[in-house]
Amino acid sequence: MDAFFKRLVPDELWELFQRVVPPAPTRPQGGGRRRVEDRVILAAIVYVATTGCAWRQLPPVFGASWQTVHRRFTEWSGARVWAKLYRVLLDEVGARGELDWSRCAIDSVRVRAVKGGKLTGPNPVDRGKNGSKIHLITERTGLPISVAISAANTHGSRALEPLVCGIPAIRSRRGPRRRRPAKLHGDKGYGYSHVRAFLRGCGIVPRIARRGIESSQRLGRHRWVVERTVSWLAGCRRLHRHYECRADHFASFVAVAAALICYRRLTI
Repeated sequence: MDAFFKRLVPDELWELFQRVVPPAPTRPQGGGRRRVEDRVILAAIVYVATTGCAWRQLPPVFGASWQTVHRRFTEWSGARVWAKLYRVLLDEVGARGELDWSRCAIDSVRVRAVKGGKLTGPNPVDRGKNGSKIHLITERTGLPISVAISAANTHGSRALEPLVCGIPAIRSRRGPRRRRPAKLHGDKGYGYSHVRAFLRGCGIVPRIARRGIESSQRLGRHRWVVERTVSWLAGCRRLHRHYECRADHFASFVAVAAALICYRRLTI
């Protein structure tokens, strides 16, 4: 395997990917073109995600047409391969004791949508242009443990409950799997009584500034980690704009970005 492909898809990442990728379909009648290796296709998808290039602009070094890469990406998205890879990487990070559940933080970031469709809506901070919103919860060191996508005009407080419920049961170095942090920090946009009641019902201490009463300055000491993670997501340049016609494709790129962030923690 060429060094270029190994840089995009290191051996450890490839081994983890093999756990979740479905087996290649067989041709009982034989014949047909030879199937491009999964590792080459994965490298091409990582290249598109990190550089932000269009599918049609894939360099010839991958030895596969952009239609082939896009078709495989669609196939794997339908099989939820990216969400499974993200989950596997979270388990690997948790098993090594790299997750700190003592404090978590929640935030969101809006992305302009080039086209309309599901999970897009008028962006209230971008003159009503179409956009999407990426919601995420990070643990104390900044690793994303739950991500979700909504229309840009969705209020953050409405996304909190499904985001918290979407935290998977992640492995720990010792003891059972865990899926609930001790505390959750958020800005004043999440400062509603029903949000606090929901968190307390889940056994989570809400650390959200009350609007008009408390300053959010002190909470910023703990919320900055999620803002840093947003900048890490921006390292996946495909997320700078919502180019995808299909919502599940954009969700796949978000899962790819989150998985790469978790993988980088494994290599430190």
